Amino acid sequence: MEHAVQALAPVASGEYLTFTLGREEYGIDILKVQEIRGYEPPTTIANTPPFLKGVINLRGVIVPIVDMRIKFNLGEPTYDQFTVVIILNIGRRVVGMVVDGVSDVIQLGAETLRPAPEFASTLDTRYILGLGTVGERMIIVVDIERLMSSREMALIETATE
Repeated sequence: MEHAVQALAPVASGEYLTFTLGREEYGIDILKVQEIRGYEPPTTIANTPPFLKGVINLRGVIVPIVDMRIKFNLGEPTYDQFTVVIILNIGRRVVGMVVDGVSDVIQLGAETLRPAPEFASTLDTRYILGLGTVGERMIIVVDIERLMSSREMALIETATE
């Protein structure tokens, strides 16, 4: 089964930016992160999926903004002083993702990472690299490049329109 093989792919040890969505904590490769900004309402674009909040102009670059709470079906999002946008640099494209808050940068080694079970969270497990543990914390490590470049995200069409 191809799906099972993907779920068992090894997770590279390294530094991960951790952020929260609801009660869960997620981690993404720090090398994909360009900057972290406070949330500002983006310009909406008609006929886009609900998770695509719109676009912002970031120093002359039009950046699509994805609300990860909507994408992962984590309930109705609220926007407050803790809400942030993580600006990512993925495959020569700049994409922003809205999260509840940023925690910190952590080091995950191979000994602290485990393959994700099929039922790990509401997140489609195709985009989970594994589960990392730091003390009592459980970090869901997301393959953010695979997620953001997937066809269902429709970011290529949005970015070129």
